[in-house]
Amino acid sequence: MAGLDRRTVLKGVGGAAALGVSGFALTRFDTPDREQDPTECTAKDVSETDKRLVFSNWPEYIDEDDGDYVSTLTQFEKDTGIQVQYTADINDNNEFFAKVSNQLGSCSSSKRDLFALTDWMAARMIQVGWIQPLDAAKVPNLHANIIDSLKAPEWDPKREFSAPWQSGLTGIAYNKAKVGEVKSFEELLTRKDLKGRISLLTEMRDTMGFLVMIAGGDPEKFTDTQWQNAIDLLKKARSDGQVRSFTGNEYVQDLASGNILACEAWSGDIANAGDENLVWIPPEEGIMIWADNMLVPNLATHQANAEQLINYYYEPEVAAKLADYNSYICPVKGAQQAMEKVNPDNVDNELIFPSDKTLALTHQFMALDEATMRTYEGDFADVTGA
Repeated sequence: MAGLDRRTVLKGVGGAAALGVSGFALTRFDTPDREQDPTECTAKDVSETDKRLVFSNWPEYIDEDDGDYVSTLTQFEKDTGIQVQYTADINDNNEFFAKVSNQLGSCSSSKRDLFALTDWMAARMIQVGWIQPLDAAKVPNLHANIIDSLKAPEWDPKREFSAPWQSGLTGIAYNKAKVGEVKSFEELLTRKDLKGRISLLTEMRDTMGFLVMIAGGDPEKFTDTQWQNAIDLLKKARSDGQVRSFTGNEYVQDLASGNILACEAWSGDIANAGDENLVWIPPEEGIMIWADNMLVPNLATHQANAEQLINYYYEPEVAAKLADYNSYICPVKGAQQAMEKVNPDNVDNELIFPSDKTLALTHQFMALDEATMRTYEGDFADVTGA
């Protein structure tokens, strides 16, 4: 099974609805001068004459050509004649925000036509006016095939601006060749044999959701006192030398090499690592669920090409092929049936098509107003050194 902040968590509300509407409260940046009107911050779309697009995404998130195997992206290029400059340069939502905020906040080009960000960051960018609306007529597969539980998040209820790339779960990973099973997040933070050999995620909501649970709170509704107790637990783990580092996706290499023995991890990263010694498990405290969303930024010059790619990835057969590779939760209706031909072994894979039982274990992080969000992120940064 793969984050709470990179991937804002969504609470299970009975069965598949666990993937449903995010509890994220719409918040505003504290710099009003950065807000834009997306109808005025546009560029000429040259898609008809310039068959290409630039797409930024997370590492280990798309299938690749291998021998006779033709990847979904290569097939898209063959079918459409559109050349995709695909770059895995998103390692952390805030880190990527820092890369593009000066441009998008001043109505300048980010030099990208598409990128994929987690719910909470997608919501913030949409709200501040940095994202272009999608032409519904050009993405019919999105509206016809998106699974019901992801169809109408409160921050984009009609999916006018966003399209989920993949969804997934956050939990614990460990290297079974070097350490015994790590069953809970509390063990991760306290076991002596793990001292100095664990990593946690840089995403505040990811890491602190688990810490709130350990402190006796509910990530969906907790008090300032419970928050402070959770921060104190994190401070103690850091000061005791339990935590080696706070990371984005790069933890996989450290886990495989033995630099760390266990870590907070996104499931698909471990499934894609190609190392049978790396194991992902749902912690005893619970698991987190999230979605990363494709967005077209202001001043994109190949929006129609980007929309064509979005529409393509919402074909059930394509979605099944992608999910078979990266083992994240598939957002496309019909993909589970299509998986029968792609890989029958994955039809009932909980990482791709989670059962109601699994979804019932998921949690969401409490919606935060802007002032509280800044305070909490500051508290977290004080501990992590960000």
